[in-house]
Amino acid sequence: MTRDESTRDRVARSILTNGPSSAAVLAERLELTPAAVRRHLDHLLEEGLVESREERVYGPRGRGRPAKVFVLTDTGRHAFHQAYDDLAATALRFIAEAGGDEAVSEFARRRVAEVEQRYRELLDKAPEHEKAEVLAQALTADGYAASTAKAAHGEQLCQHHCPVAHVAEQFPQLCEAETEAFARLLGKHVQRLATIAHGDGVCTTHIPGHIPGPQAAPSSPVTDGESARTAR
Repeated sequence: MTRDESTRDRVARSILTNGPSSAAVLAERLELTPAAVRRHLDHLLEEGLVESREERVYGPRGRGRPAKVFVLTDTGRHAFHQAYDDLAATALRFIAEAGGDEAVSEFARRRVAEVEQRYRELLDKAPEHEKAEVLAQALTADGYAASTAKAAHGEQLCQHHCPVAHVAEQFPQLCEAETEAFARLLGKHVQRLATIAHGDGVCTTHIPGHIPGPQAAPSSPVTDGESARTAR
């Protein structure tokens, strides 16, 4: 692999890992010059591995043109997933052997923390009744093809695609950390009903509606194992 190819791989992998990113953010994250990042982005655009779009803005839009962000196309994701999955699974197996299951759980929590912070900036601006939909839109922008649907006593958050499904199949701590993050973001006791990693067609999370009285306080989320037993 040439130096250019290696740097281009870093640019694309950063978008895969962190979601839609502007050229300025990529330059800062990867410690590259903006001109170098734009050159690599132009090449990735020509190959059909990334595409540009206007950054989604939730709430009042400020002055000026919306920022342009870059996202991986389906072709770009497919090119990465197999190699990414193999590498991630190998790394997590090493972590499990060195530190046990709790070390894997800690890794999963740290992995989701950055994404949670980014999503919180969006959800904090949204009205209470729109938070689940805003979360679904943010997940969709990151490649999870998410949507919401009305359900008995609340809503269901459905993720029709999971970029880390093959790794999560071996390490359910990734799903558990994500569920915990959803509970914190929404301030509710959410319950994971199904996951693609466990062989279901869609990752489904139940979000309860408003419950008056002391029961309305958020509590610890139900883990995948607990929800599976409940579903049965």
